[in-house]
Amino acid sequence: MKHTASILIASALCISTAWAGDVEDGDAALAKKDYATALLKYKSAAAKGESAAQYNLGYMFVSGLGVASDYAEASRWYKLSAMQGEAEAQNWLGYMYREGKGVAQDYVESVRWYRLAAEQGLSAAQNNLGSLYSEGKGVTQDYIQSLRWYKLSASQGDAIAQHNIGNAYSFGRGVAQDNAEAVRWYRLAAEQGVVTAQFSLGYMYGKGEGVPQDYVRAHMWSNLAAAKGNVESVKNRDIIAAKMTTQQIAEAQKLARECQARNFKNCD
Repeated sequence: MKHTASILIASALCISTAWAGDVEDGDAALAKKDYATALLKYKSAAAKGESAAQYNLGYMFVSGLGVASDYAEASRWYKLSAMQGEAEAQNWLGYMYREGKGVAQDYVESVRWYRLAAEQGLSAAQNNLGSLYSEGKGVTQDYIQSLRWYKLSASQGDAIAQHNIGNAYSFGRGVAQDNAEAVRWYRLAAEQGVVTAQFSLGYMYGKGEGVPQDYVRAHMWSNLAAAKGNVESVKNRDIIAAKMTTQQIAEAQKLARECQARNFKNCD
């Protein structure tokens, strides 16, 4: 559920009304961190029904940009935007109903809004809907449907969805268990910097599941995830290190530095 100013601007540019000037002025002010002006301009356009401005206001209230963080107010603006079909707003609204932020927690409503955004092709919403099917929240638990939505998201390059598919293959959820296929998906996500995928890849190398057992690479991936604060990876790395020679540990640490320098690409 990560949104940035660049996403806000991208949404705001998808307009063709007389209020485009206010939204564009709001975008310019936001880029300069002139939040007071951004709020003023967005409110002007939002009051006239501009969905992108309504979405941007929701984001500002969620993030506390120029205002105190207020999930109830954010949800109000997101809903106005979402009802006009703004996929990003629908996704955010799904999140807020899922977590009970600004609205009463309601998994059925969460599913409804995620689905609307997912059906528009928003990869984050597709992944989020897949997770609710996997957990059986707001819908009957269905691993096949879960995997279907994960794959739609992953086909757009969503790294979290790729990791979730790895888990599906690892545990045989909605598909025959296949550790080699799990590793393939974990690697795709790990190369995009997903910490949990790096942990999972390290675990698979350590156990020799889906790949030949390789303590050096197990240590490397675990170390990379541990450096980002993943507690389980710290434990995994230390367990693996106890089985390695000093020379092997030094090699793993060298590979980890090189992998990080390559932004996690081509590390295996």
